[in-house]
Amino acid sequence: RENKSNGEEHPIDSRERKMTLLLACVTLVSAFGSSFQYGYNVSVINNPEVIMKNFYNQTYFNRTSNFMDSSFQTLLWSLTVSMFPLGGFFGSLMVGPLVNKCGRKGTLLVNNIFSIVPAILMGTSKVAKTFEVIILSRIIVGICAGLSSNVVPMYLGEMSPKNLRGATGVVPQLFITIGILAAQVLGLTKILGTIEGWPVLLGLTGIPAVMELLLLPFFPESPRYLLIQKGNEEQARQALRRLRGWDDVDDEIEEMRQEDQSEKLEGRLSVFNLCTFQALRWQLISIIIMMMGQQLSGINAVFYYTNNIFEPAGVNLNDVQYVTVGIGAVNVVMTCVAVLIIESLGRKLLLLAGFGICCVACAVLTVALNLQFTVWWMKYLSIVCVVAYVIGHAIGASPIPSVMITEMFLQSSRPAAFMVGGSVHWLSNFTVGLVFSYMQKGLGAYCFLVFSAICLATAIYIFFIVPETKGKTFMEINQIMAKRNKVELQMDKEELDDFQPAPETEKKKEGH
Repeated sequence: RENKSNGEEHPIDSRERKMTLLLACVTLVSAFGSSFQYGYNVSVINNPEVIMKNFYNQTYFNRTSNFMDSSFQTLLWSLTVSMFPLGGFFGSLMVGPLVNKCGRKGTLLVNNIFSIVPAILMGTSKVAKTFEVIILSRIIVGICAGLSSNVVPMYLGEMSPKNLRGATGVVPQLFITIGILAAQVLGLTKILGTIEGWPVLLGLTGIPAVMELLLLPFFPESPRYLLIQKGNEEQARQALRRLRGWDDVDDEIEEMRQEDQSEKLEGRLSVFNLCTFQALRWQLISIIIMMMGQQLSGINAVFYYTNNIFEPAGVNLNDVQYVTVGIGAVNVVMTCVAVLIIESLGRKLLLLAGFGICCVACAVLTVALNLQFTVWWMKYLSIVCVVAYVIGHAIGASPIPSVMITEMFLQSSRPAAFMVGGSVHWLSNFTVGLVFSYMQKGLGAYCFLVFSAICLATAIYIFFIVPETKGKTFMEINQIMAKRNKVELQMDKEELDDFQPAPETEKKKEGH
């Protein structure tokens, strides 16, 4: 069938649907407005750490006429750092209720409150002479990150055609890495990493939120949400027509109806139901393994260990910040590469390559760090290992798991799946931050062997269990996983073949 409206011909059944301007714009607006902030707030307090600690100390002195003892200052700074992933965990728990009630786009708009308010509080904290609001703001902006890290991939995955779903699904991770890099650059001591500049540095996180609040209302809601959850086919059609750039969207509407029919007997799944539902058992286990592997593979630890790796290689302590920016740039470039190659190489290959590279890099890094003072070239090998690790994480371990959550679950179970995946993500992130300093003291460089083993175990699981989802509809992926779960779909193949579209759809077909 072809759509010949406006004198143009479009092969509707073609697998290669093109990226339209509207889809590209909504991808960029939502990723910049939401995902960028996650990355920005991950690293924004790294460079001005010493200056901010001095502000905490001076503020305390102004109130009590005594300086903090070092243990209390360490506790306050630990809270400043750890409140962010804790807020992320709370944000993940809010995903299901919000996306079901407000929609995907509506949730992203509401979420901007959790960015703009803390941005104002942190930006004025120095003038107000209070460090408590910084700690409070970190947990609030963490809630923003917890919501955005789950809702943006869900929103984009539901709006994209199957041949572009992987690429658009990686874009949020690309903007997370851009956010990290932006915070690293702006936090340099020659820019905003100064006594006067750090409140501005913290407050800038509100700018993307304001832009999203102004621009996102002009874009459509997820067509799947409109049809399957709201039951409004006409709005779903209008949204699809705008997103695809042509009028005939019958094929996708029918596929959504089939998905809806398949899920009718399940109803909307809660997290508890998801955890006890046999038909989704391996999907659930898979996202838990991938999300744990993503965070427990040591990405934050590698960045934390940067000084210990680069100083022996002759990098001046003051110049380490520039090296860190360089690594952040590598992270951005390789995530861009992932966007470009995911649809040709597939999800599974990138996951295996990513975790495999990280596994080898951590193992070799352990050897290099232990021999860097006895073998002269080992210190340079350490740098190569760090860069290789970042490349591996950027092409597979970081961007792909959230794409897989979108693809391995249908509409009724997707919000609960993102709640589980997001909670595992943030709890694992929090755990690494809590435990790594003790691992470092107890194991030294050998702590990277633990990360290497986790990467290896994750890669083995992916190889044997996780299916390739490239170019498949949500229903096709569901059928693959149904065989692994040893269940029959609520709607078998004969029922799908006999499924009768709505009268409006039939009339449209006759017109073509």
